[in-house]
Amino acid sequence: MRLLIVEDDAPLASGLQRILEGEGHAVDVTSRGEEAMLAAAQERFDLVILDIGLPQMDGFEVLRRLRASSDAKGGPTPVLVLTARDAVDDRVRGLDLGADDYMVKPFAAPELTARVRALLRRSQAHGGPRIVHGPVLLAKVEKIVSKEAIIQAVAGWGDDLSPNAIEVYVSRLRSKLEPAGVKIRTVRGFGYMLEEFKAS
Repeated sequence: MRLLIVEDDAPLASGLQRILEGEGHAVDVTSRGEEAMLAAAQERFDLVILDIGLPQMDGFEVLRRLRASSDAKGGPTPVLVLTARDAVDDRVRGLDLGADDYMVKPFAAPELTARVRALLRRSQAHGGPRIVHGPVLLAKVEKIVSKEAIIQAVAGWGDDLSPNAIEVYVSRLRSKLEPAGVKIRTVRGFGYMLEEFKAS
């Protein structure tokens, strides 16, 4: 899953990134609301973890704009507000603006990761069931996926990943999956496609 952390406390942001990458997520970090809006406009995130006390554009304004833009794009990204503001009015405002969950600092890391998992499960359930494809779970089977779509899904915000690098990664992935009967076919000029699984 692709996560965006919007947090201006650098040590906390770094700790959150480490924890969530340890859970297997791709994590981007920014300390400013303006950069968060730019990242959300350029990339698709599965979850945003948002601090309220940001410089210049605060988290409430970021949340309001995220919800306005996601309505236009046709689907809201889950947002977990993570803030030192524990007043009831702040919680109500955050939830009314469209936050999916609200945690107050300081927090326990196991609770944070559990809430992240819950929000991701909930958003995936709305997007349809996962597909069991042989021994693995997948999102697209028998559908062509372009190199550009793969780059967008796996590269960090601002990272430079070339189509040639994708060819190398797909080659490595093939060597790991084919012994289990999962085959990735190259569709020249278009991208890659997972073939329907056939048990041997």
